[in-house]
Amino acid sequence: MKNQTTIFFYVLSTYVVLQFLWWGFHLIELSNELAVQNNTNKSRIFMVIGEGSVFFLILLLGLWKIRTSIQKDIQLSQRQSNFLLSVTHELKTPLASNKLYLQTLLKHQNLDPNKQEKMLKEALNSSNRLESMIENILTATRLDNHKLELVKAMTNLSDEVNRVCQKWEIEHIKIEKSITSNISAMVDVFVLETVLVNLLDNSLKYAGKEAQISVSLQEKDGEILLSVADNGVGIPDKFKKEIFKKFTRIGNEETRTQKGTGLGLYIVSELLSFHGGEIEVKDRTGGGSIFEIRLS
Repeated sequence: MKNQTTIFFYVLSTYVVLQFLWWGFHLIELSNELAVQNNTNKSRIFMVIGEGSVFFLILLLGLWKIRTSIQKDIQLSQRQSNFLLSVTHELKTPLASNKLYLQTLLKHQNLDPNKQEKMLKEALNSSNRLESMIENILTATRLDNHKLELVKAMTNLSDEVNRVCQKWEIEHIKIEKSITSNISAMVDVFVLETVLVNLLDNSLKYAGKEAQISVSLQEKDGEILLSVADNGVGIPDKFKKEIFKKFTRIGNEETRTQKGTGLGLYIVSELLSFHGGEIEVKDRTGGGSIFEIRLS
């Protein structure tokens, strides 16, 4: 359907342009004949050419805008398709795992307590992952529908960032922290935690087997800088802006190995914009990426 729409657009555009040129040619030819017959000045011909050129440029601009709009719709449709594929996978995998754990525990009630504890922890981690994904979808929906309201309060960012990092480390890996003490600002704690957790999850996802993640918080020139860095493969320059768009994930959804829905960085960008902050992704020396947040 997408290819048919594109082909139809190009065929129709070509037909319209050719018809316009054909009409212009005959109009100039007719004006020239009338000028010769009536012995009038050829200024009318130049007027026709001038006005026709302006109209032709407007026509080309309109066609270009329509083409751009069609391409954006096609790209959005592709991203939405990828999103549905990823959400299906993200829902199916933990549900299947939890079902298997529960069946095993019911079938083997005399199972070794250590194995029982391990299974229960795995089931809990799967449930937490599901909860996080659902929360991201709900947050994205509230952002799109302008239903999210900020509740700002004077907050000790240093303590809050430490708290979020420590909570995240329990389920994942150790974070290298460089957090300046007693930095305070008017922030929405929900926004801060959601942004930081999504950035940490994203860094872990693409950092590889020997993942190294660092978090930095400092105050510089009246701005608060919060950054999350990883030692992953990095992000090509052409994708540095694209990754903050809704449903955007680098690669093909059917062959991509990293988990995710393509909402995390979109939520980060939108929440920060709503909050009055900015985010920028940079290359990390030695490989990887740095996501830097600026709060005034």
